[in-house]
Order: sequence, then C-alpha cells, then structure tokens
Amino acid sequence: MIFRPASFICAVLLSVSAQCWAAPLTLQECLQKARENNQALKSAAWDTRLAQENLRLATSSDYPRIDAQAGYSMQLAPQAVIISGRTAETQEPDYAFAGLSANYTLYDFGRRDSRKQQALSATDAAVQTFESKRSDVALKTIETWFGILETGKLIDAASEEVTQVTEHRRVAQALFEEGVVTRNDVLQADVRLAAARQKLLTLRNRRENSWLFLNFLTGSEPGFRAELDEKSTLAPDQVSDKDLLSIILKRHDIQALQYGTVASEAEVAESRSSFFPELYSRLALDYVQNDKVREQAIMSATVGIKFNLFDGYASTSIREKAIKNRSRLQDTLKLAQQQALFEIDSARNDAAVSKERIGVAESSIRQSEENLRINQERYRERVGTATEVLDAQTLVTQSKTDYHQAYYEYQVAVARLKRAIGEL
Repeated sequence: MIFRPASFICAVLLSVSAQCWAAPLTLQECLQKARENNQALKSAAWDTRLAQENLRLATSSDYPRIDAQAGYSMQLAPQAVIISGRTAETQEPDYAFAGLSANYTLYDFGRRDSRKQQALSATDAAVQTFESKRSDVALKTIETWFGILETGKLIDAASEEVTQVTEHRRVAQALFEEGVVTRNDVLQADVRLAAARQKLLTLRNRRENSWLFLNFLTGSEPGFRAELDEKSTLAPDQVSDKDLLSIILKRHDIQALQYGTVASEAEVAESRSSFFPELYSRLALDYVQNDKVREQAIMSATVGIKFNLFDGYASTSIREKAIKNRSRLQDTLKLAQQQALFEIDSARNDAAVSKERIGVAESSIRQSEENLRINQERYRERVGTATEVLDAQTLVTQSKTDYHQAYYEYQVAVARLKRAIGEL
C-alpha cells in the first residue's frame, strides 16, 4: 500500500516524458496513415473488387454450362394412343424424371469476346479511378497539413499582437493617469485589444477544425493531436510544355477514362453482334421413368443455330445507346484533358507567384517591425499618436500573416502541381 502512490506518479512521469520525446509527425507519415485508414478509400476499394468479379463473370462463357434436373410428375391420366380402334397407354400416370445437359456456344460473331473486353477495361478503369481518389485524398491531406501549420504561425502572430496591444494599453493608461493623453487613447487601445483577441479565438477555432478534418482524412480519433514536423516540405517539379501530353496521360483519372472509352468500343461491338446468329452445341442425358417403352434414358448430341427474328427493336435501341455512350465518354475524355492542362498551368502560376510573394513579405516584416519600434518610441516621447502605434502593430501582424500565407500557399501549389501531373 505504501508504494502504490509512488508507482502511480512514476507511471505518469514516464508517460509524460514519452510524449515529450515523441518524434514529430511528418507529412509522409500522415500521408501513409491516410492511404491505410481513410474510410472513403476503403469504400472505393470495393469498386475494384466488384469489377474483378464482373471480369470473372464475363470469362465464364469460355466454359460450357452444365445443368442437372430431377423431379416427379403426377398426371390425372396417362397419355395414350389409339391404334385400330384400340387404346394403348404410352406412359405411366406417375413417373420420375431426371436430366443432365451441357451447353456451349461455338461461335457468336464476337459477342463473347466483346463482353470480356468490356469487363477487362472496366476493371482497369476501376483500378485507375481508385488511384485517382487516393491522389485526391493525398492532396486534401497535404492542404490540411499545411493549413494547420499556417494557422499555427498566424496564431503566433496574433498572440504577439495581443501582447503588443496589451503593452500599448498599459503605456496609454499610465500616460492618461499622468494627464498627458486623453482617455480616448485608452479606449482606442481597449477596442483594438478586443479585436486582436477575437482574431486569436477565430484562428484557434480554425486550427481545431483543421485538426478534426485531418483526423477524418487519416482515420485517427477526433481528439488526436501531435506536433507536426515543420521541416516536411515538397520539392517542385520541372514541367516542360513539350512533355505535357505524355504527362497528362500519366494521370489516373485520364487513364480511367481511356479504359472506359475502350470498354465503350467493346460495348458497341457487342451490340452489333446481336444482329447475327449464334452457333451452339448441346450434350444431354434425359431419363423418364416409363416401363411401357424400351429406352427410358436417352443420350443426345446437338449442333444448332439460333437467331432472333424480332425483339421489338430492343437490339436497335441497345446499339444506339452504346454508340451514344461511346461518344459521351470520348467527349468526357477530351474535357478531362483540357481540365488537366488548366490545372497544370494554374498550379504553376500559383507556385511562381507565391514564391515571389515570400521574398517580398520577408522584407516587409523587417520594415514593419522597424516602423513599430519608431512609432512606439515617438508615442512614449509624446510626439506620435496612439493611432499610429496601433496601425503600426497591425502592419506587423499583417506582414507576418502575408509571409506565412505565401509560404504555405507555395507548398500547396506545389502539391496541386504534383497532383495535376499525376505524381501525387
């Protein structure tokens, strides 16, 4: 009983020290968690498995279909024939029957091959669609990741502003008590301090919501929090205009549409084959219990041809539908390629502008801090006004905000560029 409190304290200290020494969560680790635990990806993975089963179903036509049946029939009266005025029964009133048959399509003018091609292309399209969704989840994870880091920097800047305004309010109060300035300076500082605190609360709420969304993307518990590794950055890719076509073709969503176009071609081919006959074969063993005949079990082999004469224009409608669906997919593919070009150009422009903004904002921070220092000294010497000091503090916060926004917008633009060229 004496050692229990000490053991509890040691356990608490060990857990706290373990958390303190835990390595920061890197961007790659976060992306790995999203790939493994994201519920949307787990749900999308079933589409690929279903497509594989459809392919297996389509290939089943390569094998014969074997059917077996058995039963027992009871008739009110047996069938009979009349010969020279006399009636002779040809079967028993109640009888058992059984049958075994194997049917196989010999040739159907490419209908079977077209179905297999559709299923194979649909499977490939499902795989590429899943990879495209995984890229989308990765991009959202990266955007949220850098959004948390950016908001953290903005919170630091807002906290500094609260501290500075609080200090200015203290100086203004002291000068007011000395009778040097009017109460208006104190009231002005109170209003600006309230605004700074509201901004700080808004930023903290934004970071909290970003953490909730990041945990949703990575499949973590809503209350999970970790120190993010600020050293995790993305290296920009060099994209040449000459390689844009080959780059676009590497995108998973473009490949999915290409496979969908191939499947639509096979669908058109299948719809055309419905206007042609089908050659088939059949092996059968049929047994009917009937002691009035010599052969109760009959074995047969059949080679035949069958074709549809009229189906209410269903075959024509199916063919027209397949042709229109092919045209729709072809136009969708062209639209996706144009959108990919737009995304690449847009991401490159955003990355270039954000990189320039970083340099401009760095010098702006130094200038705004010097401006604040000068205005604070002028106010203490009763040369400047309170409005000038508060405006200078706002400029410092704004310059730091511009810098952090430019830095993290550059990282997000690089991630968007990687997504646009199929590298994410």
